[in-house]
Amino acid sequence: MRRHGILDQLVVTLDQALHTLAGPYSTTGRPNPADTWPEAALSPAERRHAAGLMRVDHAGEVCAQALYQGQALTARLDEVRGRMEQAAAEENDHLAWCAERLEELGSRTSLLNPFWYAVSFVIGAAAGLAGDRWSLGFVAETERQVVAHLEGHLRRLPSQDRRSRAILEQMKVDEGRHATGALEAGGAELPRPVRLLMRLASRVMTTTAYYL
Repeated sequence: MRRHGILDQLVVTLDQALHTLAGPYSTTGRPNPADTWPEAALSPAERRHAAGLMRVDHAGEVCAQALYQGQALTARLDEVRGRMEQAAAEENDHLAWCAERLEELGSRTSLLNPFWYAVSFVIGAAAGLAGDRWSLGFVAETERQVVAHLEGHLRRLPSQDRRSRAILEQMKVDEGRHATGALEAGGAELPRPVRLLMRLASRVMTTTAYYL
């Protein structure tokens, strides 16, 4: 397999960033889980609430893409880099599904997505530079927190909004698998202060993206 030089990697990374923020998304081809459910009758308030939650989830997937891409850029082992790139491909499915659902709800993605992406990419690259064990541990902890976050959204969605619910349920399965895979690959448990800081940063993003 041909190894790319640093310039090639930067060009690829820039291309990935543009696609993450503006589309089109390079998905794995999996069908949208929402396709098996009809559109529900939602009140205007319920539609706004569902859209706010899905906007947060879309922004979270933008962050996940940036984290994985930053980590893949600085990963030292090809196996670790490959795991990051595969996980990023599956996260693209989530991006596409959330964006499609937001359009159905008559809403938009977060206006702050470029900011979320930039911050997350830097964090991901730093985690990769810290070493592959810490990078994989960062993935595992990130995905654990995303699973908890999705569980909260599943409880808060309007009960009749089966289309949004189907998307979040599949995302939860995928994120849990990513966390398990990162630990099995040798991910280290992050120190408690780091985990708490990650939760705080996530809370700022989720609260802001609901409205913006």
